[in-house]
Amino acid sequence: MSEYFSNIKTSATTIATGMAITLKHFFNAVKRKGDAGIDDADYFRQVDGLCTLQYPKEAIPTPPHGRYRLYCNIDDCIGCRQCERACPVECIAIETIKTTSDDLEACGKTSGGQQKRMWVPVFDIDTAKCMTCGICQSVCPTDCLYHTSVADFSEFDVKNMLYHFGNLSKIEAEAKKKKLAEQQAQAAKEKAAAGGAPAPKPAPKAAPQQKPGGAE
Repeated sequence: MSEYFSNIKTSATTIATGMAITLKHFFNAVKRKGDAGIDDADYFRQVDGLCTLQYPKEAIPTPPHGRYRLYCNIDDCIGCRQCERACPVECIAIETIKTTSDDLEACGKTSGGQQKRMWVPVFDIDTAKCMTCGICQSVCPTDCLYHTSVADFSEFDVKNMLYHFGNLSKIEAEAKKKKLAEQQAQAAKEKAAAGGAPAPKPAPKAAPQQKPGGAE
């Protein structure tokens, strides 16, 4: 009998303790909790209060070492395609066009002073496939590819998760390809004219026909 009443007492105490905590938070909700971020030393020492964030005007800050949406600074890209080869899920697609000799100045240099020798008309990143491993970022020689702190980039249509960073339009890319082909053809003509046309190789002799019935 004593155990029966002891269980009732324990149940009542447990319920009262839980309700007391709930009421404490309920009455403290008239105050706003502090604005310290999750990486702030005072985050867990803030007063109890309303902690609902008015998203998207307010958001919890992301850690500085976090890897989120991938971004390419195309002005620093040299078209080496190392990131494309290193990506384990093949979420990066790149197309390059070699610059002509008179286009080097227009192609420009990276922020580190390196001359760019490739146009990059296509630099696509499918963030729906990206696993934020950071391998592409580690192999990039010019540090033009990196993960940003943008963590909220959901879309209703998965096609909108494909980001384009190319530095040429389709019309411009076709013009650059045509210009490169013309320059290469002209260079081939000049080389042939300077060195003379190579002598044609003699045609191979036909094998002797074997007479029917075997050799005599």
